[in-house]
Amino acid sequence: MIKNSIKKIGVFTSGGDSPGMNAAIRAVVRTGIYHNLEIVGIREGLNGLIAGKFTKMGARSVSNIINLGGTILKSARSEEFRTYEGRKKAYDNCVENNIDALVCIGGDGTFTGAKIFNEEFGIQVIGVPGTIDNDIFGTDNTIGYDTALNTAMEAIDKIRDTATSHNRVFFIEVMGRDAGFIALNSGIATGAIDILIPEQKDSLEDLFENFERAKKRGKNSSIVVVAEGEKLASVYTLAEKTKEKFPDYDIRITVLGHIQRGGSPSCADRVLASRLGYGAVVGLMEGISNQMVGIRSNEMVYTPIEEAIKKHNTINENLLKISEILAI
Repeated sequence: MIKNSIKKIGVFTSGGDSPGMNAAIRAVVRTGIYHNLEIVGIREGLNGLIAGKFTKMGARSVSNIINLGGTILKSARSEEFRTYEGRKKAYDNCVENNIDALVCIGGDGTFTGAKIFNEEFGIQVIGVPGTIDNDIFGTDNTIGYDTALNTAMEAIDKIRDTATSHNRVFFIEVMGRDAGFIALNSGIATGAIDILIPEQKDSLEDLFENFERAKKRGKNSSIVVVAEGEKLASVYTLAEKTKEKFPDYDIRITVLGHIQRGGSPSCADRVLASRLGYGAVVGLMEGISNQMVGIRSNEMVYTPIEEAIKKHNTINENLLKISEILAI
């Protein structure tokens, strides 16, 4: 491994929190210390970078956090960092505190800010993808996605018990912003009659057709999983239109919301976060900058941040077909 002149690394979490961020922080801190680097934790994301909220971190400062959801460094979105003046303050703080490089844990907003910061001031940056949406290009999974997916699945399983007990139809909205990964996979895992995601063109006619087919096969209860970014209509409008078409249906709506963002990270997320935190520090030591570390086909890879934020992970077409076939 070729080491460059880096001596001090700052690490922060930014944007929406996701389960596994703490495991990534722990990996950054301990990998850095192993290689005799100083590690500084930056509290409250990019706002903390501007305000100089820096804390020296040692191996023991990240004890017993691998199992915790959320982020011990706190997270925030920063309007001030969108301005040159805000970024200049952040740079001056880095210089004053001898910070040579930054590990930025977050999603596309975090990466966009990191990219601009690197281009303007030359501070080395590496992104670590932490978002439940799984919409970042350059990695098979993002930190927090697996946990959020399992949380959604467990919640839908519980709702199904009520649906079958009362012969009800449930419309369940899951998170994912403009990406349908959580909706598609949790819908398949829980036997949803239909799954509505922003990546495909959905129609009320298709939805109603699925209900008609289910009726003919003697289905008395149904689950419809809707991604929050679904373009056809909101979960409330979809339920309303379905009630108009099928007035005898007993319809309920559940929005799972932020329950999906919290909780102890799954084993898969802890391992992924540990690998990516390690990969971020090693990448910086090798002189890599303005790139995101990810895992593709179980191998660690680095993707230019520009590519990571411009492109998006694509939905597996085969999964769409499977969901359609298994819903009969």
